Amino acid sequence: MSKYHFECIDCSAEYPADEVIYLCPACQKKNRPGFPPRGVLKTIYDYQQIRAEHSGKDLFRKLESQKFLPLLPLKSMKSWPKLRVGNTPIYKMDGQCKTQDKSGHPGFEIYLKDDSQNPTFSFKDRASALVSTWAQEKGIHHIIAASTGNAGSSLAGICASQGQKSMIVVPATAPLAKLTQILMYGAVLLPVKGTYDDAFKLSVEISEKQGWYNRNTAYNPLTIEGKKTVSFELFSQLDQQLPDRIFIPVGDGVIFSGVCKGFEDMLHLGIINRIPVLVAVQSAGSANLINNLKSDKFHISPSKTIADSISVDVPKCFNMTANYLQIYQGETVSVTDQEIVQASLQLAHSTGIFAEPAAAAAFAGLLKYHKNEMIPMGSKNVVLLTGSGLKDLQAVKSAISMPAPIDPEMDAVEHIFSRFHI
Repeated sequence: MSKYHFECIDCSAEYPADEVIYLCPACQKKNRPGFPPRGVLKTIYDYQQIRAEHSGKDLFRKLESQKFLPLLPLKSMKSWPKLRVGNTPIYKMDGQCKTQDKSGHPGFEIYLKDDSQNPTFSFKDRASALVSTWAQEKGIHHIIAASTGNAGSSLAGICASQGQKSMIVVPATAPLAKLTQILMYGAVLLPVKGTYDDAFKLSVEISEKQGWYNRNTAYNPLTIEGKKTVSFELFSQLDQQLPDRIFIPVGDGVIFSGVCKGFEDMLHLGIINRIPVLVAVQSAGSANLINNLKSDKFHISPSKTIADSISVDVPKCFNMTANYLQIYQGETVSVTDQEIVQASLQLAHSTGIFAEPAAAAAFAGLLKYHKNEMIPMGSKNVVLLTGSGLKDLQAVKSAISMPAPIDPEMDAVEHIFSRFHI
């Protein structure tokens, strides 16, 4: 008997976990182009059985000692990639946001969870590692994915480490650094003349006709299970203390849903008694998820943002994310491209962390909250940084000025000192 099963978030139908399945077969028939897909599946565990098998005071530490295997859709960790996926650092940010008021109040706490330290330099390695491991256990050796860049380079790199073959379908406009990664890892790269949604559709067609296992975000329910692991890490790294808010960059909504699912698992096990306020941060140029939360009819605004990793016309995990936002009283905020670039600069200047625009969007969300006095003093806040700035240098090109070369003489150096008042 499997330790988990899948449940449709729309019709609540249950499906066994012993075969490849993507969307709920019944709800999938109702899907139409231009609308978020119905039938996204949620992975459900026997929480009562887990508590019974791990009785004692510190259930969380017992699960942590097993690398949370009881809460993962895997038989063992033997097929897990040898690369270090997860266990990324968290940094406390001191004073960089000028959080003290005139009375000298200590302000609020900011923690930066730096997932650019994953093997392919993005948060997406969490999902790719889980999908790859599950496939290894099933004897599957060919995996395909659609991507704006990060998910593709992630899958390509993880598959390379696992001896699996990968095919990545991307918009031809994806950043060169990410396309270079994909090719260096030996994947088959298919740039398409179109959007991410076009790439997504083509990848599904290839998967259906050629039999390749599909990693697509939300479409494959295991991506959410991989991404939820960051919640377990945060809880551990904060000494089993919950933060008050977590700022999360949002495109499709899968990272948001993954973070919420991780805390929800712990809630079902009685490890925690509440879920932090999760803030969905979108680029104002690609805010099709948060802009449709209160709409009677889904409306698409063509995405136009420098944050390519969260640039999505039709958010594939819209329904699950909307449900989580409602059930756990999450919050939303949009930030402009200018605010994203400025946040990236402030983050790099003050912490030494160079985040790509999609990751900097989360920090821009926190800065906007602070500017609008929406963060309570004394609160504990986490910013999820999901990718390295080296993945998209073009995006921040306008924010910096490359100095012209100088003569190798002290006179030229002294001029620089004078110019910059050093």
